[in-house]
Formats: sequence, C-alpha cells, structure tokens
Amino acid sequence: MARSPFTLAAAVTAAMPGAEVVGARALTANGDARFDSAVASLADGREVVLRAATDEETAGELAAESLALRALTAGAREMLPFDAPEYHGEVRVGEARALVTSLIRGFQVAEADIPAGPGAAEAIGAAIAGVHALPASVVRGAGLSERTPAEVRAEVRELVDRAAATGRVSARLTVRWREAVEADEIWHFESTVILGAAHAASFVFEDDELVGPQVVGVIGWHGLSIGDPATDLAWLSSAPDAADSVHLGYGRSALRSPDAALPIRARLLAELEFARWLVHGTKTHRADIVDDAAALLDALADGVRDEDLIPRARRTSDVDEAMSALDSVPAHAVPAADTSMHTDAYDPGEFYGADTRGYDIGASEPEDGAVDTATTAAQPRLFEPEDPDVEETAADDTAARGASADDDLATGAIDLPEPSMLIEDVAAHTEAQQHRAAEEEDAQRAARAAFQRWTNSSSE
Repeated sequence: MARSPFTLAAAVTAAMPGAEVVGARALTANGDARFDSAVASLADGREVVLRAATDEETAGELAAESLALRALTAGAREMLPFDAPEYHGEVRVGEARALVTSLIRGFQVAEADIPAGPGAAEAIGAAIAGVHALPASVVRGAGLSERTPAEVRAEVRELVDRAAATGRVSARLTVRWREAVEADEIWHFESTVILGAAHAASFVFEDDELVGPQVVGVIGWHGLSIGDPATDLAWLSSAPDAADSVHLGYGRSALRSPDAALPIRARLLAELEFARWLVHGTKTHRADIVDDAAALLDALADGVRDEDLIPRARRTSDVDEAMSALDSVPAHAVPAADTSMHTDAYDPGEFYGADTRGYDIGASEPEDGAVDTATTAAQPRLFEPEDPDVEETAADDTAARGASADDDLATGAIDLPEPSMLIEDVAAHTEAQQHRAAEEEDAQRAARAAFQRWTNSSSE
C-alpha cells in the first residue's frame, strides 16, 4: 500500500536535522508508481522531494542516485547549463530506503508530444551535450562505472547472443544486430560522461517568451557513468518526430568531434531494450515477460523489414570507396599543367642584365678551373625599392595593367553581375530568413501547446 504524502514528509526531518516541515503534497510527475513520493514544504521556503523505494530494484536506483548527486560538486554543477537536484540526505521509511533531494520546478513533456524543430527538441539535445561535456573526473572520483568502446561493444555482442539463444528472436533481427556489432566503423567513438538512464521525463522545462521552451533542470541521475554517448539518445526511438531536431541541437552544442555513427548506435541500443527484456524474463523464469518481449520483437522485425540499420553506403571500406572513385575518373580528365609564367609585364631583360646587378642571361659558363671575373662579381640580389630603374619599371607595369583593365571593361571582356541578379539573391536570402523565423514560431507554439496539455505534470 502506498504511503501518504504526510507520512513521507514527516521522515524528512530525520534526513535533514533542524528542518521544519510546514506542508506536504503528492509528487505529480516522475513517480511512475515505482516510488512512494511526496513534496515537503519547509519553513525556510524551500521545497524538497522524498522518494521511498518499493522494491530492491528501486532501492538500488536510489542508492546509485545518492552517489551520483554527491559526485556533482559545486564546480561540476557550474559547468552544467541547467540545474540538477541537490542531495539533502537519506532516511529509512519503515524498511524502505528513502532519498531526499531538492525540487526542480517546471514542466515535463511525453516523448510523443515533443515537437520537431527549434525549441524543446533542440533544447533537449543541448542539455544532453552539457552532460557529456562534464570531465571524466566527476565520475571517476565517485567510483562510478566506466566502459570503454571495446567494453560497450562486447556487452552488446553478449546481449545479442543471449537473446538469440532463447529462440524467440527472428533471424532477421539477429542478422541485423550482428551486422551492426561487427561493423567496426560505428564503434569508433570517445567514451563520455553519460546520464545513463535518460528519457523524456528526465528534462524539466520552462517557457521563455523570447526563445521558446528551455531545459532548466535534469532529473534521474542514477545511471551516471562513463560510456557510449548514444546511450542518452536511445530513447528517441519513442519520439520519431523530434529525433532529428534533438540530434541537431546536440551536434550544435557538443564540444567533441562529430560522431556520424551516433544515431545508428542509439537506434541499435533502443532495439536491444526489447532483447534485454526478453533475457530478463528468461533469467527470472517469467513466462509472461518472455511472451511480451517476444511479441514486441516480432513487431519490431516487421517494422524494420525494409529498413537498414547501417546504410549500405557505410558498409564499404574506405579503401574500396577510394579505389572505386579512382576507377571512375577518366584517364585524361586532368589536362597537363603548363607551369610557365604567362604575363606581359615580365621582361627578364629588365631584371637580369649583363651588368653587375644580375646574371648575364646570354653568358656561357666558364671552363673548369677558369674564373670568370665578370660573373663572379655579378651576384644575384633582390631589387631594392630605391633602385630608380626598378621603380620606373614597376610604375610602367602598373599603368599598363590599369589601362588593360579599363579596355576590358569598355569592351565587355570583364563580366559583371546584372543588378537584377543581385536583387534576386537578396530577395531569396530574405525569403529564407522569413521561412526560418516562421518555422521557429511554429515550433514554439507547438511546444507551448504540449506544455498546456501537461501543466498538471510538473516535476513536483
């Protein structure tokens, strides 16, 4: 039986000695019936959340989140572009473990209601990038888990094998997943700090009248670790409309090198959640879970029948692609280059004469052992600005080039853009800007409409 908010609020004083609770209410979001939750109002104006575990799994999550929130030092929190809950203490509610944290006020939006385009979706991508930008020392200092790309790949391979061994996964899916596991090019990523359990309800919003919905807080830190950044984007399979915009916002804010295979791994990890559910059902001998997972996997197999997880263009090695490209180039596609100097302003005689300022162009080389005193004295040197002959030559050349340009302009040899062409370019640019602004306004209106549908689902 669920505990009442007043019962839970009374336990806050045990976790926060000296705190005076003056009110309590139910937590209306992010509870998903897995925790007994309540919001307690304190005499100093603060509001805190108390969540009590209902089974061993939720108790483990609370323990992990306790470690993660304490790992987020003041310095780490300053690096985040949003707020994270603050750890206030732990307490026992009966036999159950309970965690007390600060409350982040705002709104949450379900996956299917996140609109595409600028606004909520891109703000989520930027928030995820903010988590991934945290230094690894935040996780390592707290003793939290860390996985290299090779370890992530090995875990995926093991999961695929264990799911296939149940006999409840179609051959189509097994081949699809194994091809991805063996595709070396998608596993060349840099491990980052990850939230680890991200989903739509992890992001708390406020609506900014000027720029639209913005992420003001992130909750659910029990999966904090170092691993594959695609883990925090796998949930986007449940938000197909917003997925591209989230990836766009992530790419614009990420501080690391672009990872072209990020969406592929994110999709793979999302599909493997069904396999994980199947393996869990098999391990716990729950026939109902096994049947449910098998049905989900069958539906997935039908849904991806005509869709490649890895685009075929990516399956060819870089060397094969390069050789193919070379084979397609005609033998005489590139003409021989003439590297001689073509200019009517260059007269070697004016620069290198038979006098002491240069080599004699027409002089023959002396015989072995002989010394040509004329050419020995005639050492090449750079022309100096004060040389009157050079200044005169340069002036003549400049005048000649100016006259040539005037002649070309008069005869039409130089093509200038028509004024109408410039006007058309400006008009096209203006139209593109107006179209972009209209898209942003539409996205903001859609996001606000989603917030209105979820106004009763604040992070309280």
